[in-house]
This record gives sequence, structure tokens and C-alpha cells, in this order.
Amino acid sequence: MPTLRIALAQVNPIVGDLPGNARMVRDFTRAAVDAGGQLIVFPEMMLTGYPVEDLVFRESFVVAARAGIRRLAAELAADGFGEVPVLVGYLDADGPAAISSEADPGRGPRNALAVLHGGAVVATYFKHHLPNYGVFDEDRYFVPGTALTVVRVGGVDVALTICEDMWQAGGPFTAARRAGVGLVVTVNGSPYELDKDDARLPLVRRRAAEAGATVAYVNLVGGQDELVFDGDSMIVAADGTLLARAPQFVEHLLLHDLELPAADSPVQDVTAGPQATAGTDVTDEMGVDRVVVSDSPSAAPADALATGGLAEPLSTEAEIWSALVLGLRDYVRKNGFSSVVLGLSGGIDSSVVAAIAVDALGADQVVGVSLPSQFSSEHSRSDAAELAKRTGLDYRVEPIQPMVDPFLANISLSGLAVENLQARVRGVILMALSNQEGHLVLTTGNKSELAVGYSTLYGDSVGGFNPIKDVWKSLAWRLAEWRNSDAARRGEEPPIPENSIAKPPSAELRPGQLDTDSLPDYAILDEVLTGYIDGDAGRDDLIAAGHEPELVDRVLRMVDLAEYKRRQSAPGTKISIKAFGRDRRLPITNRWREPGDR
Repeated sequence: MPTLRIALAQVNPIVGDLPGNARMVRDFTRAAVDAGGQLIVFPEMMLTGYPVEDLVFRESFVVAARAGIRRLAAELAADGFGEVPVLVGYLDADGPAAISSEADPGRGPRNALAVLHGGAVVATYFKHHLPNYGVFDEDRYFVPGTALTVVRVGGVDVALTICEDMWQAGGPFTAARRAGVGLVVTVNGSPYELDKDDARLPLVRRRAAEAGATVAYVNLVGGQDELVFDGDSMIVAADGTLLARAPQFVEHLLLHDLELPAADSPVQDVTAGPQATAGTDVTDEMGVDRVVVSDSPSAAPADALATGGLAEPLSTEAEIWSALVLGLRDYVRKNGFSSVVLGLSGGIDSSVVAAIAVDALGADQVVGVSLPSQFSSEHSRSDAAELAKRTGLDYRVEPIQPMVDPFLANISLSGLAVENLQARVRGVILMALSNQEGHLVLTTGNKSELAVGYSTLYGDSVGGFNPIKDVWKSLAWRLAEWRNSDAARRGEEPPIPENSIAKPPSAELRPGQLDTDSLPDYAILDEVLTGYIDGDAGRDDLIAAGHEPELVDRVLRMVDLAEYKRRQSAPGTKISIKAFGRDRRLPITNRWREPGDR
């Protein structure tokens, strides 16, 4: 049986940076070839970054992507890698965008995978299954492909697929079985969600069984706006054996030697490009386009057997923390910021955000500002100072009362208006520091607060990014405890003061204020919110689950009325199945109420 050393490049491209992404392909190809790689595979939309969203409708971008993939093929050959097939995802098109009045329903932009060899694009596959749920809108952007591309490499027939093709039964994987391939390569831009890595392996096993072939799965890693990609690339044999798996949340080159069945079907000799031949047959509902890159069976490189290894799985809290750190780091780095600033209240939320920021950027790039008012407790000030001492971040104190008092001397305010005024003065200070020193302002509201509108517009909600936007309050406590335990395990000082975790949460905008004055206990609140928001449960479902009707009505009313606030909230890393903004899209003007909710 031929032996093929495959190299899966789990990398972190930037949307729109075609030259930078091309350099990344060349650099990782060099590393893979130096390690004996015989088939190099990069993720979905590697050249353009993913997702490109409405950039797909810009003709100049499509033209640049199509020219860029041809240029990259030539550059790889000039680098001395022309004899090694390199698979690169990119944006292609065979007609105007579907949104255009001139569009042909069967033609348009394509989510494509190119085989680069001998200085040219010798084969192309167009994604067949287009996801149109959750964060995906690919029916809006792309036209589906109708044929499976099979490339013969080193005497092995390799089928090409893209992401959603693996998440749906039938189609390309069924066609791959009927085509008799020995290997299916699937390139992915699969965003992280909690426990998604647990779903991937069983899924890849099902598709390997469906295709009757080994499956090599490579995924993006890195942050893109609110999405974060965790990598988790893997290789699974036809019998379901996990052969190799890459670590999550880091760039990684996974090299593994595969013994694969030799191709035995003849291919019609039709020139398809330099050093390649091609032909077409029809398999079930999908056509099969066959291209021969190298027909002679390949042998394992002369060095030691390459085994990709099996990365240890992360715990739930470690996985989430890694996602939040990577999401923040890439948002800052890819958008041209070098540092961040946030308000440090000494409470759990700002403490968790500060710890994430220090892990993501380093303490010297994080500014924490204590913004005490006349109602701020001594422990709030001391806990903020203690966190700054433990982490080493740049710590400052800016009392807000001298700025609040002139407002109150010139305008008559009371109650909630005075509370919100304090929050807005804090927001003004943080934004002023951003303008003066160039920091990105981080806001620190958790998902529970965003859900029920427990925030002040243009006050504590002000900022350019929110690392815990998709983190329930109860989860924030768990993450803080995990981060401290992890530090202790490694012999380091825990970053978050114990009092910040233990004390009752409070906005401290009036004497003796606690969150529970306005909200149910967070443990109960989060159960209702998780059901209503993440699970789309209705009022009756929540009551049947054991929650009091009055509580359910109160919480649902708060959630529904706060939609206008959420529309104005900062972006933040998605970690759940139903994140605000990316996944949950409800009208602001909306009189629908759950039956029984008055």
C-alpha cells in the first residue's frame, strides 16, 4: 500500500489580508516540505480568511482572490515546492453574486478549494453543502458545487470536501465511497462552541464510515470578530480509529504517515494543467471530476515514521478560558491595537476580564482603572488594587465624584438617573483614556446582565470589545476559580483576589446596593436564561422545568425589553450555541409575548 505523509496546517489567517495569508501558506509549506510532507493541506478560505461576509459582493475582492490563488501557485513553484501538491481554500466565482439581478442561479461566488501543483491550479472543488443557520449565511453568499473532485496523489485517490460537507450526511461523502477513494480531505472554518470538540470526533468517524476511507480534517485557529476557531484538526481511519489530533487554540503543523489503498480505477487522459491529467464520471447525484497529479505509489520518506500524536483534551473551563484569551488577543492584534483599558471595580466580572486581558496581551499592555464614587466600598478599592498587584497590570485610580457633583449641581436628578450618571461618567473617563493613549476599551458586562438589560447605555456598557459577552454570571465565577486553581497548580500566584470571587455582586451605585435587589439569585436566573435564550424554551417549558410562573414572567419580560440595549453592545467572543448578535436575532420593535406572560 502507498504511504502518504500528510501535513495539516492548522493556521490563523486574517480576513482580507491576501498577501499576508499567502506568505503564511508559503512559510508553512516550507516547514512541511522540510519535514517530508507529500500533501500539504490548509483550511477553508485560507487565502481570503473566513468568513468574508459581504466582501463576497465586491467584485474587486473576488478578482483579487482569483488572481491571488494563481499567483500563490507560481510562488510556491518558485520557492522550490512545485512538485508537492498544496491544497488551499479561497474565494472563486463563475458569475456575478446571487444578489445581482444578472445572476444565474447555477453560477456565482464559490467557496472553493484549489490544488496547487507545478506552478498552477490543477484542480478545484466547490463546497456542496452550504450552511444557513446560527452564524452561517452561506446561502446568501455562495452557489453550491455539484461535483466531487478526486485528486490522485502518490497513487492514492483523494476526495476534496469543505466543512459543512462533513456535517451533512450524503452528498460528497457518499460520492467518495462510490468513487472508491482512499482518503477524504476536509478543510474547515468551524467556529468554537462549548463542547463542540466532543461532537467533532464522532462526526468524523461517521463520515469515515460513510466514505469507507480515512478522513483528514484540518480547521482554522484564531479569532475573527466575535468568532473564535479552535483548530482541533484530526485524522480518523475508515474503521473509526483516531490516528492523530492537534491541540486546540494554537497554530500547529500536524504531520502523519498514512498507509492508504492504491487507486485502481483508470482515468481518462485529458490535460488539466501542468503535470496533471483529468477526467469526469458520474457517481449517484454528484458528478466526480478526477485529476491525476502523481500516479506512481509514493513511499514513506526515508526518515523516521511521522506520527502526529494525540493532543490531550482540555477541561471545560480550560477550553473556555483559552477561547476567550485567543478571541481577545486576535481582536486586538488584527485590528491594530496594542493595548487595552478597562474599569476595575474589584468585582468578579472586571477581575475575570482583567485576568483574560493579561493572559492575552501581557500585563504591560493592560491598563486597569479604579473609578471609585462616594458609594464605593473599601473592599472594592482594595480588591482592585490587589488584582493589579498580583497581575502586574498598569493600575490607576480616577475618583469620579469630583466630576459627578457638577452635574448634580446643575441638573436635578434622583434615583436611577443618579446611578446611571455615575456609570456614564466612568464611561467618559475610559473613552478619554482610549482617545488620549490609544487603548481599546474593554467592557465587562456578562451574558446574564446583557440578557436582562442590567447595564447602563453609554456607561458600563461602553467599550470596543467585551471578552465575557457570552459568559453567564455563574460561569464567570467558575472561570475565576479555575484560573486561580490553574495558577496554583503551576506554582504561580492566583491572579484574582479570593474576596472578588466570594463577595456578593454589586454595582455600588447607591448605599448598600446588591445585584439581588434588582435580579433573582444568579444561579436561578441563569437557569431560566439558559433555557429561554440558548434553548429557545417557551414560558410553559420553563414552568414545566420547575420555575415559578411569576419568576419566569419577570425574567422573560426583562429579556424581551432589553433587545434595544443589546443591539448597541460591544462585540465579544462567542462560546455558546446561542450568542447575542451572531446567533440570536430578534426585532427590537416587537409586541409578541409568550402565552401567559402579561
